[in-house]
Amino acid sequence: MSKQEIGGHSENLAIDLDRLRAEMDDLGAIGRIAGVPGINRPGFSDADMEVRAFMADRMKALGMLVSMDAVGNLSGLWQVGEGPAVMAGSHLDTVPMGGFYDGALGVAAAMECVRTLMDANVTPPCPIEVIVTAEEEGRFGGMLGSQALAGAVDPGWLETAVDEGGTRMVDAMTAQGLAPDAYETARRERDSVKAFLELHIEQGPVLESEGVPIGIVEGISGVFKWSVRLSGVANHAGTTPMDLRKDAFVGLVDFARRIPEIIAAVGTDQSRVTIGAVDLTPNHPHTIPGEAVFTLIGRDTDLAVMKAIAAASRQHLEDVASAVGLGLAIDEQSWLDPKPCDPTIVAAFRRQAEKLGLGYRLMPSGAGHDTQFMAELTRAGLIFVPSIGGISHAPEEETAWPDIEAGCNLLLHTMIDVANG
Repeated sequence: MSKQEIGGHSENLAIDLDRLRAEMDDLGAIGRIAGVPGINRPGFSDADMEVRAFMADRMKALGMLVSMDAVGNLSGLWQVGEGPAVMAGSHLDTVPMGGFYDGALGVAAAMECVRTLMDANVTPPCPIEVIVTAEEEGRFGGMLGSQALAGAVDPGWLETAVDEGGTRMVDAMTAQGLAPDAYETARRERDSVKAFLELHIEQGPVLESEGVPIGIVEGISGVFKWSVRLSGVANHAGTTPMDLRKDAFVGLVDFARRIPEIIAAVGTDQSRVTIGAVDLTPNHPHTIPGEAVFTLIGRDTDLAVMKAIAAASRQHLEDVASAVGLGLAIDEQSWLDPKPCDPTIVAAFRRQAEKLGLGYRLMPSGAGHDTQFMAELTRAGLIFVPSIGGISHAPEEETAWPDIEAGCNLLLHTMIDVANG
């Protein structure tokens, strides 16, 4: 077939929704723990490796060339056509007590696109590669799989990264038969991948609230993560006068009240600043908190704005610490730059959505995704389908199947478009 014949032959192609649902059910059965809600497949856990082995078997059954690299990225290559491959996929690891759709839907959708093309005897002019990235959910603080593919791994971070329980990432990888020391072998050359396409649930309320079935992502927010320590003096709550206290919690609250002021001064409507975890010491009802340790997460789609938010946050923390008489320590744990999606891929998604009669909106992604690093390797694009109630990273995570069908068909036709392009 010529490229034109492929395009004409594929206009009416549609994925098999029942087959996709069955595959999602099979994936969702792995990582279930009796008495524990949700899906539990943290990166480099036994369940994470089990679900990769399951998907590897599915890839082999389709006649794909299957491999796993040194950091755990699973690849299934449909060896057709010539030149670099169009890559599609997402991740299969989850947060603890995570949802059914996050990551897994993107992998199952990519596989379903390949099955649909095979069943219809539509042979693309270039290879199609389904990728299952490793450790996307950040158990150890990054997105190791896509970082390794893009050659963006910081070796210092790789050596020192630990999870919340203190397990070193390199130890967790070694225990699963992976080779952290060989992480550089996972790197792909830019000319080896034609494009990367990812379908994901929105993980937010925008699409559902607007009644739009498809979100076409123009760019992904950057994110910085700090651990902040305010140090005061723990003392008796009944005997220490209010004006003589060095209360670390007061400092924390004072800073938290300033967050809207920071965003109003230097942020945008895409800015997000969050205090998500707090640890008070001694954490006793009758004792003034002598120490407050908390996370500070900042996000924006514009790098200059991110830097301004970080600078303003630091200044306000210093002001608060000085006013209350506290010590201040800031551990800048991670920084990811914002990344635009490739305009030619955005245009392909828009073109195919219009051909399929699918409503869509252009939007940013406030959450990080593999596309963020794959954009450093190749032309990369990301589409969203609605999340009911905007809920994600929780057992209640849900997306309506008609929306999933629409998103998967858009992925299918954009895959053909990009392969032909």
